[in-house]
Amino acid sequence: MTPSLEIFLTRNPAAILIEIIGTQGSTPRETGTFMLVSEKEIWGTIGGGQFEFMAIGNAREMLAGKGGVEFMDIPLGPEIGQCCGGRTQLRCRGATPEAIAELKRRMQDETRDWPEVYLFGAGHVGRALAAALKPLPLVTTVVETRQEELEELPADTQTRLVAMPEALISDIPPGAAVLILTHDHALDFLIAKEALARADLAYVGMIGSATKRATFSHWLAREGGEKTWMDRLTLPIGGATVKDKRPEVIAAMTVADILTALTTYRIRSSS
Repeated sequence: MTPSLEIFLTRNPAAILIEIIGTQGSTPRETGTFMLVSEKEIWGTIGGGQFEFMAIGNAREMLAGKGGVEFMDIPLGPEIGQCCGGRTQLRCRGATPEAIAELKRRMQDETRDWPEVYLFGAGHVGRALAAALKPLPLVTTVVETRQEELEELPADTQTRLVAMPEALISDIPPGAAVLILTHDHALDFLIAKEALARADLAYVGMIGSATKRATFSHWLAREGGEKTWMDRLTLPIGGATVKDKRPEVIAAMTVADILTALTTYRIRSSS
């Protein structure tokens, strides 16, 4: 598992910060992408492949006092064994306290723009989803009515312990994703009704089956919900192609759907 930035810096007081400062044509990562390189470890990636290997080698030459250059302009073509076809410009400099402080400020600014995901329920699938979402550029919050379930989540997971989780739906920002995975079908239905009443959420998904979908549809109609709301509900989550029902598999399939939905929402909102 990749260590946190703080753990990497503690273990590696001497490191080189590599940043992409320019790109032309087809490249594996965009301007602003960075990584850190120490004598024996790396943190992050600027795209992999031969050009990253070259950048790491240059950084370690700098660390060893054996040369290295501050700026690199690398063609991503056959001459280095890659086929992207573009070019990438890199800056390599010491990871000084000032450079790290600047980097952390930039990371905080980027985090403010990340989409939000709300997981209602921290059972087996909820925990698997929390783990799968953790390394992604998303702000994930797990909502539960049971304190003991929250204690089983990955470290540093953002959580909310509430008695009436359905009441939180109105506070969720537009464009967020909502996943409903509680231990109680009646509670699932209450949360879903509140979520589907909003047309500004990027994704609403519920764990379950075709039978549960039909049951919820009848319940929703009886409770005054509009028939078209069901078109915005993904139930069951995880898709139907992969039949494996292990929580980790369901989580992997669901995360792909969430990322697609969030991207689609952003494109539509900006057009």
